[in-house]
Amino acid sequence: MRAVADWWDAVELWVTQLAFPFQVLLAVVVVLPLCWGAAGVVDRIVDMVAGRWRRVVRGREGR
Repeated sequence: MRAVADWWDAVELWVTQLAFPFQVLLAVVVVLPLCWGAAGVVDRIVDMVAGRWRRVVRGREGR
């Protein structure tokens, strides 16, 4: 775990030493796709849970 923390510290130091426009560009290139992918995964999970919930509710209404 210490190796991961050291690596992350090195990356963080490298990013903070970049000029501001490059920091913004890096954030857009890296963070935007990650957030878009995470939003897609969350959307699919919510759709699955909502679909199962609807089936459960409809099953109870049919009784």
